Amino acid sequence: MGSGVRAVLGDVSGEVAVFGSLNADLTVRTERFPKPGETVSGEDLVILPGGKSANQAVQAGLLGARVRMIGAVGGDGHGDLLIESLQRAGVDTAAVQREDVATGTAIITVDSTGDNTIVVSPGANGRVDVSTAQRHQDVIREARVLGLCMEVSPDAVEAATRIAHDAGTRVVFNNSPFHPVLSAGLLEAIDVLVVNEHELADMLKPGMPETAAEPEHERGDDAMDWGDCARRLAAMGIPSAVVTLGGRGSMVIEGKEITPIDPFPADVVDTTGAGDSFLGTLLAALAAGAGLREAARAASAVSAFATTSVGAQASYGDIAAVERHFG
Repeated sequence: MGSGVRAVLGDVSGEVAVFGSLNADLTVRTERFPKPGETVSGEDLVILPGGKSANQAVQAGLLGARVRMIGAVGGDGHGDLLIESLQRAGVDTAAVQREDVATGTAIITVDSTGDNTIVVSPGANGRVDVSTAQRHQDVIREARVLGLCMEVSPDAVEAATRIAHDAGTRVVFNNSPFHPVLSAGLLEAIDVLVVNEHELADMLKPGMPETAAEPEHERGDDAMDWGDCARRLAAMGIPSAVVTLGGRGSMVIEGKEITPIDPFPADVVDTTGAGDSFLGTLLAALAAGAGLREAARAASAVSAFATTSVGAQASYGDIAAVERHFG
């Protein structure tokens, strides 16, 4: 089963800007997650570079995109770790500012099935604000695609999206960590929304403009009315979306067109950072001129590869590695 990643990305690289978070991931593997009030034993602590936005930047860089990262780290060893990892992937870090606080950290536990829980301490990410977007607006304007998530200030995210929107830079927005209510200014600037099925259902509940939603969503994608989802997203001003479905692949919504994207099989070791790998691949593929469906197919393969080893950035592969894995 070939991945088709090389056919999508080829030798054409595009300009990508990523605005947002950088975290040191402190990971402990354990047989099972503890119950409330319980203590369980784990393996040795592993410290690896992470942060949703930094992960996305690294994956896009490994796939050949010309990536510039905008964010902040502390003046500590964790900050050094993050800067070095970005630079190894070819990411330009000139717009990553050093702050006099600790670098952001994520405390991650991974169980024997590869599932994980994550608690984030923002640290220097809390210093990323509207002025950060304004100070680095040339980086945003010069990019073909801008990637963002919600691990930094919502006001900063909106400011960056508005700069991109006004400049004609394509905005790919990942509503994670999930915010049920987004500002009108942010919504109208989004070109591609990336969420999982549960986040989509929550976005379409009452409280968002002109939307309603079904009850809780422990269900398969065959129970989702995708046409209705597309109409409601359009009413919110969002023209296209990629909805991830875990082990069932993803769904691409472009206007009224709904396209299912099959998953790639993988022997899962650790799912940490797989969603960021997916989004980083989308950024690289879209910047290279791929269509959204092609980009999502490539992202399915690359993110599946990322689950086959431990860590977020540490598990990411370039085109050659993904092609070798899937044959």
